[in-house]
Amino acid sequence: MGELSKLPNIGSVVEKQLSEVGINTFEDLKRAGSKNAWLKIRAVDDSACIHRLYSFEGAIRGIKKTELPQEVKDDLKTFYNAHK
Repeated sequence: MGELSKLPNIGSVVEKQLSEVGINTFEDLKRAGSKNAWLKIRAVDDSACIHRLYSFEGAIRGIKKTELPQEVKDDLKTFYNAHK
């Protein structure tokens, strides 16, 4: 288990995928941002869903994805729909 899987919403499988796209640390994830990180994952895994996008944002904020403010979820949903 690495650094990323210690964050909320990030399990070992997602951590491995993040590593495969060059995101290995919390700082890497924070610098990439949830949207860019999701786009990188989507490029290698077309099954990446909106929940993964929410998960990345929650991990960056240090909270569970279910605790994201509604306006953040709405913004992410708009982004997701534009890129799915």
